[in-house]
Amino acid sequence: MPAHERLAPVTRSALPVLLLLASAAPALPQGGAPPVDVVAVRKDRITTTARFVGTVEPVKRAVIGSAVDGRVEKLFVNEGDRVGSGDEGRIAQILTSTIELEKKAAEAELRLRKEEVAELQAGTRPEEKRRVKAQMAAAAAAREYAKANLDRTERLFRNGTATSDAFESARSAFAAADELFNERKAAHELAEIGPREETKKQAEARRDLQAAMVEKLSDQINKYTVRSRFPGYVVAEHTEEGAWVKSGDPVAEVVYLDEVDVLVHVLETQIRHVRRGEKVRIEIPALPDEVFVGEIVHVVPQADTRTRTFPVKVRLENVIEEGVPVVKSGMLARVLLPTGGSVESHLVPKDALVLGGPKPVVFVADKSEGATTVRPVPVELGGASGPWIAVTGDLVKGQHVVVRGNERVRPGQPVSPRVVQVDAGDETTATPDAD
Repeated sequence: MPAHERLAPVTRSALPVLLLLASAAPALPQGGAPPVDVVAVRKDRITTTARFVGTVEPVKRAVIGSAVDGRVEKLFVNEGDRVGSGDEGRIAQILTSTIELEKKAAEAELRLRKEEVAELQAGTRPEEKRRVKAQMAAAAAAREYAKANLDRTERLFRNGTATSDAFESARSAFAAADELFNERKAAHELAEIGPREETKKQAEARRDLQAAMVEKLSDQINKYTVRSRFPGYVVAEHTEEGAWVKSGDPVAEVVYLDEVDVLVHVLETQIRHVRRGEKVRIEIPALPDEVFVGEIVHVVPQADTRTRTFPVKVRLENVIEEGVPVVKSGMLARVLLPTGGSVESHLVPKDALVLGGPKPVVFVADKSEGATTVRPVPVELGGASGPWIAVTGDLVKGQHVVVRGNERVRPGQPVSPRVVQVDAGDETTATPDAD
């Protein structure tokens, strides 16, 4: 369940207060009594509270800067626009023409290096093996011929029928043929075993080096696109299209408003009653028809020595309507924080509150003579206890108040109630009608 929640108003009644409090019952709608969900009023002890004035602040705020030098080619956002994060959070594009050319050249070089590695890994082609084998066979035949000619010339030389020059010439021819055969034999052996492992590793190293160069250029190009790291709203622009920015120059300011913090300052005599994790009620004067509940998320243990007050942050889940946050940064807020002991109070679920008039009201379901009708009861709001709100008004423990369907009922109207329960997670579950 969420750690903090917004209590949406059940309805914004347009009826005057006099009509809400009228005793005359209206005509029944077609189809009989409408179904409603009701919850019993509780009576429990709740910590006494006091109102503290605070200011709504974004949970995150970032001035997005340029990571490179360059000219702003395109600005994708205006002040007030919502942006995403990562690839969906583009804010501006810096001109990349020159570096794009460098990347193309580096990619071409990388393809060459990959082909070199592939050639070495494939080894010698079968056609090449057959060629060097044929050359070795030809050299072997030439060597055998040269050996036979040397043997014949040596016999003639010993018989005195061949000159010493002829013998030396035959011996030299055999030596040349023998060297050629050994060379061709070595070439054939190399073709059979393929390239050396060291040669392969050298080629792979050249390939990896070039791949790193391409990745480096890609990362540089990525930095030429200015992006937000979190979803939010642009609240300030610091450049325009065509302007030159340097590395580190601000481009835009983005705030995260899907959740907001209300910052209040609590006196040192009261701060000991404020604890993290507690749910508290928040009033925002600019949104009088709304009731909010947030959670204390930070109690800073360092006081302002001039005022002797401690900063406290209350986190509130915002509501986005048509792309616009309902609670906006900088709004005035009042937070009801615990300040001391406890008092006994009547508690009703947040959804029982009907706002919009001079005072909040709840609709009480009264059963009489086999029929259940509803009547409005004006209340004063107190502190929060989880999904329950302390109220002061003409209520009695055990009375049933409407929590769902109260936006449709009118004073004195017959209804068909269904009793539900509210748990600590602000969920309602149906139970049999106790009546």
